[in-house]
Amino acid sequence: MSARILVVDDVERNVRLLEAKLSAEYFEVITATSGQEALRRIRLAQPDIILLDVMMPEMDGFEVCRRIRAAPETMHVPVIMVTALSEVEDKIAGLEAGADDFLTKPVDDRSLFARVRSLVRLKMATDELRLRLQTGRQLGVLEPGQLIRDQDPRNADILVVEYSEISGRRTAEILAGDENRVTVVRSAAECLAAVAGKSFDLILVSMDLGEDDPLRLLSQLRSNKITRPLPIVAIVDMEDKERFEKVLDLGATDFLARPIEKSELLARVRTQIRRKRFQDQLRQDYEQSIAMALKDPLTNCYNRRYLDAHLGGQIADAHDKGKALSLLMLDVDLFKSVNDTYGHAAGDAVLVELARRFTVTIRDFDMLARYGGEEFVVAMPDAGPRIAGMVAERLRRAVADTPVLVGEQEIGLTISIGVAHTTQAADRTDLLALADDALYRAKADGRNCWVDAGDHATAQMRDAVG
Repeated sequence: MSARILVVDDVERNVRLLEAKLSAEYFEVITATSGQEALRRIRLAQPDIILLDVMMPEMDGFEVCRRIRAAPETMHVPVIMVTALSEVEDKIAGLEAGADDFLTKPVDDRSLFARVRSLVRLKMATDELRLRLQTGRQLGVLEPGQLIRDQDPRNADILVVEYSEISGRRTAEILAGDENRVTVVRSAAECLAAVAGKSFDLILVSMDLGEDDPLRLLSQLRSNKITRPLPIVAIVDMEDKERFEKVLDLGATDFLARPIEKSELLARVRTQIRRKRFQDQLRQDYEQSIAMALKDPLTNCYNRRYLDAHLGGQIADAHDKGKALSLLMLDVDLFKSVNDTYGHAAGDAVLVELARRFTVTIRDFDMLARYGGEEFVVAMPDAGPRIAGMVAERLRRAVADTPVLVGEQEIGLTISIGVAHTTQAADRTDLLALADDALYRAKADGRNCWVDAGDHATAQMRDAVG
């Protein structure tokens, strides 16, 4: 997972040390040695993450962070404050200034990389929503001046998963001070039952759940479509540093170390709620304003008009940031025989069901569009050939392994898929043409397979990627 990271510190040695560490993990690193320079670099370079020192002359990190959060064009960029200050009050001051996280020098490499990767995943999802809003404005279905408003972090629905009844009660009392509605459960089963019956804005999960495995619960929450987009804060014992990295890798968006300090708990929860509501507003503004104009009325996928407009922006963004983007073109094999045998109503029902299967198989920030007739396109940001091949095979199996039920009739189907990448194409037209050519080769190879435009992969590669 690549990202562009801005490192800000007035001490050259500190800058070079972080630059070396991050570059060794294949991140692109840009640097600044003052607050003013940092603000200029942010506007010009558009970093994905900012590592910001607190103690700087003229303008300290707290003020830089406040200015980042005050500007609509940068308010969504994650900020990690890195400082020698270790008092809880300093940490809270950073979080209240708008920082997403706070690391104390000397920085532990594993904690740094885990937090960066966690925030990069959040940034990718936010960037995709912002890019879709920009596409809507270009097409004239959104107001050009529409801005995202600051978010109130209070009055949220919060689920606390805590085995200790005393600790759960204390946490709930603290959170209730922000006018939140707090539900406390004591086991993984109670947690899963709670999220199935009610919508929450945030989940706090203790890493001590008695006989239950809290890491497995984290994994289940992230794989559950209902809870996948929710911020999850893990509560970890200070001595259990091995868990810090693990909980972030499994999908927690933040963690708190015991003993829990009241002000830090509130500050971190407010940060997570603000970010969730920011993303919710992006999603709501986008969906309400352009869904009808840019979605296929039958399958509810994006339509050809939206694909043509949005894909160009995705490709330009991928080239600008040096990131991969893959395109999958899918076609239902012998679909005409479905209409001829079962009727057009059955054919429509088949397309609706296949669109549903495609949607649950791809990643949340991938884009699915109906290209025309029985053809679909999937655009996959930050995905190279290996990931694209894995997803292509999963999509093929999602159709071939399970017949579509229309009424009482089971209809067996297969799809063929062409795969292409931005490394092979200069623009949208080239990329679509390459994917279409690969799809044609998949048909010629006997259907029910996928072919990569770059290496002539066929069905024989299924075992290699499956």
